[in-house]
This record gives sequence, C-alpha cells and structure tokens, in this order.
Amino acid sequence: MRALRSLRVGGVLLVMAAFGMGLVSASIWFRSNGLWTAHLDTARFAGAVLYDSLQSGGEPPVGVTVTALPAPDQARADQGRFETIEGLPRPVIVTNMSIRAGLDGPRRARPLTLAILSPDLRYPLAAVTSRSDQTPAEAMGTLTRLLATYCSDPVLVARLGNAPWVRIDGRAVWGCSAAPRDYRLIAAGMALVALGVLTTLVLNSAARFQGFATALRQRGRIGGPEAYETDGLTELQEIVAAVNSYLATERDRLADRATVLSGVSHDLGTPATRLKLRAALIPDAELRRKFEADIDSMTGIIDSVLTYTRAELDAEAPRRLSLTSLIEAIVADYQDVGQPVDFTGPDPVTVQGAPSLFMSRRGTGSLPDDDKLIVMARPVTLGRAVSNLIDNALKYGRRATVGLQKDADRAVITVEDEGTDLTAPEIRDLTAPYRRGGNTQQVGGYGLGLTIASTVAGLHGGTLTFEPGPRGLRAKITILRQ
Repeated sequence: MRALRSLRVGGVLLVMAAFGMGLVSASIWFRSNGLWTAHLDTARFAGAVLYDSLQSGGEPPVGVTVTALPAPDQARADQGRFETIEGLPRPVIVTNMSIRAGLDGPRRARPLTLAILSPDLRYPLAAVTSRSDQTPAEAMGTLTRLLATYCSDPVLVARLGNAPWVRIDGRAVWGCSAAPRDYRLIAAGMALVALGVLTTLVLNSAARFQGFATALRQRGRIGGPEAYETDGLTELQEIVAAVNSYLATERDRLADRATVLSGVSHDLGTPATRLKLRAALIPDAELRRKFEADIDSMTGIIDSVLTYTRAELDAEAPRRLSLTSLIEAIVADYQDVGQPVDFTGPDPVTVQGAPSLFMSRRGTGSLPDDDKLIVMARPVTLGRAVSNLIDNALKYGRRATVGLQKDADRAVITVEDEGTDLTAPEIRDLTAPYRRGGNTQQVGGYGLGLTIASTVAGLHGGTLTFEPGPRGLRAKITILRQ
C-alpha cells in the first residue's frame, strides 16, 4: 500500500495492472466473439443443408426435426392462420417469407414458403435477401443465422411448392439453449473499470499537485501558513518538504536582514542626533544646511530600505476592505495639505433597458454604485504603494489624478501625472532598486518608491505597469479582488 503512494512505483504498478486487465478483457472479448461466430456459422450451415434436404427429401441436419402438421393445422396453415396452430405459445408473432429459385437455378427446385412463429418479435428479413445473386440455400442459411442472432426460440412452418405443411424445430441449433454465453459486455465493463480506475487515480494525483501549486501561488496574495502539509504522493510530500524548507530559510533570511537594518537604523540614530546638534553650532549657514541635508538623506535611505524589507517580509495580514474608501482617504490627506491630487471613482455600470411599445429604441441606465469595491488586501502596504506613485507623479509631473476601475476579477488603481518627460519604457526601468530618473538633482528620493510599489502589486496577485495617458504618464496597479 505504501508503494502505491509513490508516483514512480505506484504509477508503474497501476499501468501494468491496467494493461493486464486490458489483456484479460481482450482475451475474453475475442474468445466470446469467436464462439458466437462459430454458433452463427453453424446455424447458417444448418439452414443451407435444411433447404437441400427439403428439396431432395433427404434427412435434415443434426439438431433439426421436420414433422408434418396434423390435418386441422394443415387447414389453418392453408388459410394463413398460423397463429392458431396447436402447440404454440400465445401470443405468436408471424413473419412470412418465400424463397424461390433464381432464373439460373435448377428447374426442379420448388418455391419454399415459410412462416416464422415467435413469441417475442417479428424478424427483419431485409438482410436475408440482400444479394441479387444469392442462391436459395444461401438465403435459407442467412435466415437461420438471423434466427440464431436473437434469443427467441422460434418455430418454422414451411411448405415446399404444393406439398403439405411441415413443422421445423431447430431450437437445438439456433435457439437460446444452443447459443454460447456472451461475455463481451463483461469484457467491455472490465476494460472500462480499469480505465476508470486508472483515470481517477491520475486525475486525483494531478489535482493534488494542482491544488498545492494554487495554494503556493496565492500565498503571497492572501497569506498562508508557515508550512504546508499533505498526505498525498511521496513525490508531492518531498516537494512540499522542499518548499517548506525554502520558505523557512527565506523567511529567516529576510527576518535577519530586517533585524540588521533595524539595528543599523537604531545605532545610527544616536550619532545622527549628535551630528545634528553639532551641526547647529556651525556658524556657516550654507555649510550647516548641507551638513543637515546629508544627515537626513542618510537616515532616509535606511528608513526606505527598512520599508522595502518589511514589504518583502509580508508581515501585514490581508483582510477585506473597501478599496474605494482607502483611495479616497489617501487622496484626502494630500488635498488637506494643498497638494494637486484628484480622485475619479469607478465608472458607473451602464445597462440597456428592455424594448418598449412606446419607443423605437431601448433606453439605458446606470446601476447605483452601492458597493465600495471590496477586495482582499493589506491596507497599510497597499496605501504606501499608492502614496509612492502619487509622490512620483507630483515630483515629475506636477499633478496627480488617481482613478479606479474594476471588473469581476480585478481592480485597477491608476495614477496619472501631468507633463512628465519620461516615457513608459523609461519609467518601467526605474522599478529596479536604486534606479532614479535624470532629474535627481531637482527632486528628492532614494530610488525605492517604484520598487516598493511593484513588490506590493505582486503581493496582491497583480502587476505594476505604465502607459501613456491623455495628460501624461499613467501608472497602473492591478490587483486581484479575491
């Protein structure tokens, strides 16, 4: 049982078992089919011999008896009332047939009139006379083969020319008791069961791998456990163990990096404070200003690196929140301090009305914007990313317009500046850490704003992209809603 939990060993065993069952099914199928073919060939041969014996007055084939009908039944047969013949089960279904010699047949061959009496069905005789060059003996053989195909135990009443009617009983040759057991349906069922079991196991194994891949893909967006567990295949357990080891190592490495940076920031805090106090004693105002700016730049770089590392650590737990309210609050904070930042909410959903008897065209309307675009996100982290994009728009484009679009699966936050000189490919290159534009002398920053925004977008299952807008360059953060 333990071997079946291994895809390598269990898969080979299952394939071999399915192949073996397929061979058994094929063997049963071909053997049963051969027995049935032999049974039908025997019935065909008996029919051909029966016709010749009726024409020549010889002995019928083995297993077939020919007896003359009693006088009362002779009269009924002459009148075509075959269903009233004595000794037949009731009700009786009559199938009439006549076999005549062809123009090239023997002149003494008399026509054979047949009535097939069955308690179950009327026989389809189209296959009996399917060939124009068919001899009467072949036609009789085809008829008896047709009788053997069905399990109905028919009785034949026949008359050769104007001779008396005879009763032909060949149930020992073409009846149900003579038919072999048909195992073809069982063989097909075995093959289907083997295929179904193998397919089910393969699909279940694939579903376990797919489920783990989906959980791992969504880990950064919606959070996840410290370690994953599975009771599936051995190979999957090894993959999960390797992933857990990697996550633990990466988590410890990021935590160590954050600890070191936090220690450096704390250790630099005291000297930086002392430097600021000593810089205040410098009589040269210009030198004092440059000195204090360098100190602020040094501490700002450390804080930016800490912010980026915390974003990589993914320490904030995701929760359901109103993205519309979050963006409105961020924009309001900028507007409170007089920054030129505007917000355009989601476009209203327009629906087309039903046709009216009083109007030649349909009207349109907008659905009320009741929902506040609920998403699963990290509010602090996502807010920091949006703020970084707004700051860049204000620095490089003088004005920021924040927009919000949505569909059933995604939400798109857009920040468009006004009049920047950078193109979309150029700004896309600046998402790498410590990459800054050409006007770094005029604006502040440390080269991590777009990097943090791109990392945050990835944590929410989305991307950070750039495109030209009507007024300037537009940054787009696309995140998944669920």
